[in-house]
Amino acid sequence: MKTRTLLLNGVALAALCVPAAFAQSAPPQTGSTSPTTQTSPSQASTSTSTTKPTVAQRKTDQQDRIANGVQSGQLTAGETKNLETKEQDLNKEENNMRSQDDGHLTSADRTKLDRQQNNLSKNIYQDKHNANTAHYGNNEVGQRKQNQQDRIAQGIRSGQLTAGETKNLENKEQGINRETRGMRQANGGKLTRADRRAVNQQQNKVSRQIYNKKHNARKR
Repeated sequence: MKTRTLLLNGVALAALCVPAAFAQSAPPQTGSTSPTTQTSPSQASTSTSTTKPTVAQRKTDQQDRIANGVQSGQLTAGETKNLETKEQDLNKEENNMRSQDDGHLTSADRTKLDRQQNNLSKNIYQDKHNANTAHYGNNEVGQRKQNQQDRIAQGIRSGQLTAGETKNLENKEQGINRETRGMRQANGGKLTRADRRAVNQQQNKVSRQIYNKKHNARKR
């Protein structure tokens, strides 16, 4: 009888211990505040920022792509002028955003600028891969045009030329190209001696402007 009583007491004691042991080994509930499983918002933003280029990095990349297009002839003076006009507008909008928030960009600002840079990136690709290309020729006028486009491309790539300065220079180059085509059409595809002199004078002016803009205080 005593043995049976001892066995029953042992079973009861084991039954009482099982819930306590289970409670100690159970996994934490969803939403646990354990510091080992939580990630702070600052940590999350840091991890994403390392994989996504900044606004400034994207601007630099797109200016490099424009410079390559200018130097290769894939972008005409007119196409470059239009692209740099959009770059200039985007820069102005970014400056306005920063002025409204103590020099910073909000999350909404960055999202909007990223969307606009995506559109501009598509424009650059399309202009570089369409049928329009810069044609220079082997004559003196053509060689000077190519030389000046190379100088502009170098200024874009180095940051010596801002988007606005490049836009203005390419606007002048586009004007010279139009005038040269008109002269050729009026003379059976050729330039007269007077035509070459007039074009050379205009190219001299643009050459000086390229130098001045590349060596002023403005930088991208």
